[in-house]
Amino acid sequence: GNLVKELLPFSKYPSVPLTALCTDISTKMLLAGSKDGHIMRWSIASFLEEPQNSKNQIKEELCWRAHSTEVVDLFHEEEKNVVVTASIDGSVRLWHARNGYYLGYFGQSRKFEFSDISRLILPCDVNNFPTIIKEGSKNMEKKMNFEYPLVLDRDK
Repeated sequence: GNLVKELLPFSKYPSVPLTALCTDISTKMLLAGSKDGHIMRWSIASFLEEPQNSKNQIKEELCWRAHSTEVVDLFHEEEKNVVVTASIDGSVRLWHARNGYYLGYFGQSRKFEFSDISRLILPCDVNNFPTIIKEGSKNMEKKMNFEYPLVLDRDK
């Protein structure tokens, strides 16, 4: 987890050690759970095809808060397209893999509804909605170009 933390330092949230990793069957997507309860989904297909090409990068696609404490395990169930997460708080939760929407938890009285993902609900201990990272958003770039740099003017 610490190695991936160093390789992938850019995220909406501060880098923390990763505690659980899994991929889909075709190894195009990497899912990671973190020490602070977040789940991150990265596209790794182009990187694995040709890792020497610097244009082929690991791209973060989605990030959401799944638990208020450390994620200890997760897996991707491809047939239903869900992510199952488990935390040290003892909860096991289901999430839609494409958008990070909460589907429910193991032990709930109602049945899981996989067809209706239009309702955006959250567990009681989570208050952040999933963040979809778009290709065009370059909040991960370190370089910034300024036409007019800030200058200290002591007279003002």
